[in-house]
Amino acid sequence: MSQEGYDHTAVENRWQEAWDDAAVYHTSDEADDPTYVLGMYPYPSGKLHMGHVRNYTITDAYARYRRMRGDDVLHPMGWDAFGLPAENAAKERDTNPRDWTFDCIDTMKGQMRSMGFGYDWDREITTCTPEYYKWNQWLFTRFADADLVERRDAEVNWCPSCETVLADEQVEGDDELCWRCDTPVEGRELDQWFLEITEYADELLEAIDDLEGWPNSVRQMQRNWIGRQYGTTLDFDIDEYGPVEAFTTRVDTVHGATFFALAPDHPISEELAAEDDAVHEFVHHEADPEGDEPNGVETDLTATNPATGEAIPVFVADFVLSDVGTGALMAVPGHDERDHAFATKMGVDIEPVVAPEPDDWDGESVPDAPDVSDEAFTDDGVTINSGDYSGLDSETARERLTADVESAAESTQYQLRDWGISRQRYWGTPIPVVHCDDCGPVTVPDENLPVELPEFINTTGNPLDAAEEWKATTCPECGEPATRETDTMDTFVDSSWYFLRYVSPGVDDAPFDLDRANDWMPVDQYVGGIEHAVMHLLYSRFFTKVLADEEGLDHREPFTNLLAQGMVQLEGEKMSKSKGNVVSPQRIVDEYGADTARLFMMQAAQPERDFDWSEEGVRSTHRFLSRLSDLVEGYAAGEAGTADRAADRDTVDDYVADEVDAAVAIAGDEYDDLTFNVALREAQDLVGTLRSYREHADPDPATYERGLDVAVRLLAPVVPHLAEELWEALGRDGFVVEADWPAATVDRETVEKRRRLVANTREDVRDIVDVAGIEDPERIDVVVAPDWKYDALEIAIDSDADNLISELMGESHIREQGDDAASYGQDLQANREALQATLPGDDEYDALRAAAWLIEREFDAPVRVERAADADESVVRKAEPGRPAIDIAE
Repeated sequence: MSQEGYDHTAVENRWQEAWDDAAVYHTSDEADDPTYVLGMYPYPSGKLHMGHVRNYTITDAYARYRRMRGDDVLHPMGWDAFGLPAENAAKERDTNPRDWTFDCIDTMKGQMRSMGFGYDWDREITTCTPEYYKWNQWLFTRFADADLVERRDAEVNWCPSCETVLADEQVEGDDELCWRCDTPVEGRELDQWFLEITEYADELLEAIDDLEGWPNSVRQMQRNWIGRQYGTTLDFDIDEYGPVEAFTTRVDTVHGATFFALAPDHPISEELAAEDDAVHEFVHHEADPEGDEPNGVETDLTATNPATGEAIPVFVADFVLSDVGTGALMAVPGHDERDHAFATKMGVDIEPVVAPEPDDWDGESVPDAPDVSDEAFTDDGVTINSGDYSGLDSETARERLTADVESAAESTQYQLRDWGISRQRYWGTPIPVVHCDDCGPVTVPDENLPVELPEFINTTGNPLDAAEEWKATTCPECGEPATRETDTMDTFVDSSWYFLRYVSPGVDDAPFDLDRANDWMPVDQYVGGIEHAVMHLLYSRFFTKVLADEEGLDHREPFTNLLAQGMVQLEGEKMSKSKGNVVSPQRIVDEYGADTARLFMMQAAQPERDFDWSEEGVRSTHRFLSRLSDLVEGYAAGEAGTADRAADRDTVDDYVADEVDAAVAIAGDEYDDLTFNVALREAQDLVGTLRSYREHADPDPATYERGLDVAVRLLAPVVPHLAEELWEALGRDGFVVEADWPAATVDRETVEKRRRLVANTREDVRDIVDVAGIEDPERIDVVVAPDWKYDALEIAIDSDADNLISELMGESHIREQGDDAASYGQDLQANREALQATLPGDDEYDALRAAAWLIEREFDAPVRVERAADADESVVRKAEPGRPAIDIAE
């Protein structure tokens, strides 16, 4: 040991080599059903950042904990290796994406090893290798066989900087920016390949309720993205164009429709724009769907309300979206806030047709109209000004109008759209299709997979378009000349099933071993960022359901439990290169060690919460580990726990033994719940108790050694290298990573009662000393309550009697206490809602005797713990269960 602490570099290198040599993290293919712990695999960008380190420390700690609990554990790692950043980096450096990607992987893998992450590297996957992306192509053909693939012309999100299509989920913020480069996204018409995720929309939505191990926020984000709405479609006849379908969830308000609105890219809007200058100007220059206020332009057209026969004006409005509903809507400003704002701006009539239901409504009368001049009334109520439909509740009106209006029909609409997977770039999985003049698009047969990428051509646009030799092929059906598809797949295809490849990465005749996947799936604990709540997680659920239907996978959901970890920040801001506030994980490892970095991050906050990086916090964590090392090495060298025991030290030993048991009971619960910061606080408090124990007197060897043994095991999932070093110093055999988790001998409820008792007693002593101004106590007496008070408290907690005192006085041994019983009964009656169970009287006495040394150390005075029968009656009267009486002599 040096003054700066233990030699973390030597310790960490030693044990990483030892783990590798012993293959301690290898998962046998013969494992029955291993606990599957998985962190979202990284994009190989060059170096690990703190977000990576936090994510993978969480999964590593949990995997190590489950291993110590006796589980077989599957904890793999791989690389989400395709993607535009590598392609751009290769262009900038005049290299190729493959070399760039594998250089990044080598760097990041080395950093992961230096962090001590316990991965089964035999299961490593890299999605840019033909051995992996062959199965992306195979899965594409299976989806095509299941009629879940479609090629069609569609308006897509186009990033002019990345020169590629983006999925809706990859367009971010009100400014509609590319998720990769923050360039404003444009609309463009292109032939695209789609996976028909909408075919599974209902199941994807309804199964969310069963994802009990997922955060509520993530589940709600998926519900919102799928966006199912029940409503009605009905036709409004527009001059010259005939019936135009609109969708509404509030057909009960149809009599209040005072205008009709079309999306700027609705076919009628586009036709009008070619003829009407005002409409052209609005559609092409003024429309702003993300604007703060709805905007639009009136046309010369009118639409006929199918319920009233009245003609209403037609507008082109930017708050109407072509991909929501039908791209056309009946506008009811009296009962929709957005319609109200637009009508107010444009001077359109606002008519109330639904009124709040009066408290005394008889179910038939028509209430007075609400005032909707300033704001819309948007709740259900009773219909008014609606002809024969007036006086109906909203739900009944919806049912009757849907049945009566000729063009009306019940309809279910979704916000979810089919997943466009086409990307105009090189570094991705080639879509396994050839285009034949005679046969059209033809999928490549399985025996010809993989369709491998050609050599990279550094050019603008899509490099595959420039690969003329590669593009030229023959049609698999007719044998005539054909052209390969030059689009590659969205990289979210790679990550939609990679967790299945880990169960059998060496299988070369299928994407995964089905029997093993059925045994080992789903992932028990998945960890990753909240930014993947919609895209990756939704697509993974979709793939899993299709594979269940088409390939016999037994499981329809991929992840049982999900943890979305928070960010690592610096001074309240997310770390980013652009802000210049990045802390290098490698610097921390070099300066303080991987264990210090791991422990600091895991103790700083609950995994779901953001936290601020603190250099002082890192240094403090390193000092703690050095103190722990000192304790264990000092014990191993015979510096503590070797003296003869004195009889009056037994109670101190009991206290420490109880605290060891307490730490085991609580830390185990918290590791189970992934609340590592609470578990680690228990372990660190235990180390503090052991230091105080050593300083107070020569500890009992058995008690002290067990405390050190337990502290090392409780910390081992998070500080594995030092834990191995100290495990060896304690003379234990084997690796601590393979050791048994310590067994709890006490339940958590008892622990918390005992700790509350000791803490309250110490605080009461402090209060008395402060209030009485006692500078040098001569003696401190702590008196436990008499047995009858414990009985009275138990009766009060269990009782539902209105007159608690009467019930208490029904017990003869309580009634015999006379005025004392009546007074205590009144206190219990007054505080019934706040009563808490305490330890039994004998257990309180034992706990206080064991903890008396803490009070003696703090006040430098002898402490005497007495039973009620042995104490002065005047003091005993003040004692209550959980709150002993305190008598201090000066």
